[in-house]
This record gives sequence, structure tokens and C-alpha cells, in this order.
Amino acid sequence: MFKTLSIAVTAVLVTLSPALAAGDAENGKRVFNKCKACHVANEEKNRIGPHLVGLFGRTAGSVEKYRYSKSMKDSGIVWNAETLDAYLANPRQYVKGTRMAFPGLKKASDRDDVIAYLREVTKP
Repeated sequence: MFKTLSIAVTAVLVTLSPALAAGDAENGKRVFNKCKACHVANEEKNRIGPHLVGLFGRTAGSVEKYRYSKSMKDSGIVWNAETLDAYLANPRQYVKGTRMAFPGLKKASDRDDVIAYLREVTKP
């Protein structure tokens, strides 16, 4: 019984997408240092990029008083773990025409960690 349950749990964990995997929020805070020049995560303050408060479930291009590219406003993206993972991997590929100059986070573990951190600090 235990062996069967262990195999089932392992199978589920192996099939989880990177965006759904649990990240390390503490490491994500360190990785987010790459983002801090342009984004504020825990305060409704726009910088070069829009603030990230209320990020999860928010439609891309919808922060008031921030000037988005037309492609971001028209993207129809709703931010969640999957969309953030894809965007953070390669922003300019995911949303062609975005103004975000950041090349992306190539390591899946860094993206998982940043997403875990953002889940904690961007709650409205």
C-alpha cells in the first residue's frame, strides 16, 4: 500500500509543470533583486515598469497610470503561475512588442522561486 501511494505521489510530482512546482520564496526574494530597478512588488508605486500589487489574477496591461505597449494591453493575458513562468522565461518572445527590456530568467528554478516570492508579497 505504501509503495503504491509513494509511486502515485512521485508520478504526480514529476508531471507538475515548473510553474506549478513549489518555489523557494526566500531565494525568490534574492532573484527578484534583478527586477527591483523597474518593479515594486509590495506597494502601488510604478517605476519604469508597473507595480506588481494584486498581480495574480490581474489582466496584463491594466494598472492605472501606467503606459503599457499596445501589445501588452491587447495580449489578453491573465497573470497566474503558468503565464508568469512563460513570460519570465522570455518576455519579448511571449509578448512581442513589450517594452520590457529584461531578457528573462533562463533557469526554471529561478522562475519558480520568483513566482513563490511574488505570491507572498503582491497580495493587495
